[in-house]
Amino acid sequence: MPRRESPFLPGHYYHLYNRGHNRQAIFFEQANYVYFLRGIKRYLSGALDIIAYCLMPTHYHLLMRVKEPQTEISASRAMQKIIISYTKAINHRFKRVGALFQGQFQSKRVADESYLVNLCVYIHANPVKDGLVVAPEDWDYSNYREWLGMRDGTMVDQAFIQEHFDTADQYRALMADYLATRRVPEVMRAHLQGLD
Repeated sequence: MPRRESPFLPGHYYHLYNRGHNRQAIFFEQANYVYFLRGIKRYLSGALDIIAYCLMPTHYHLLMRVKEPQTEISASRAMQKIIISYTKAINHRFKRVGALFQGQFQSKRVADESYLVNLCVYIHANPVKDGLVVAPEDWDYSNYREWLGMRDGTMVDQAFIQEHFDTADQYRALMADYLATRRVPEVMRAHLQGLD
């Protein structure tokens, strides 16, 4: 598969995502999620600030901001390292061969403020939307708990949260509204079509 360099611009937000080949699982056990999260921390934290993430059995969502000033670390290369390392580990662990993901990871720049805030909610709501848990705080493989101050973690940008929400309860209320209505704001519809 040819490698591509995405033009990640300093100070801009990006939604990175992908799913399993043929929509199959990419995470099979707890250790797999932990391995992938360690890869994010190891390879991406030098180039990107982690805003929101959620790892699901068949796909993942990452919302990141490219650090300023631009580091020497290419976000595209860092993401490729995570995917290659993870695929090799899974293939070795489960004695399988071939592609794990559906092509290269996808990235979309997020420029609209309303879209940015609603994307955080959409990402954190994924486990509830897919019926894996009753409440988003019940899912171990997202940083929703860090957003609410329920868990200490290093893969979260507290400054972003404070800049966009007065309190954790404000974000919790926004999440509750989305989960009750499942309405995706118009600004997000075109981008999210066909993601999950």
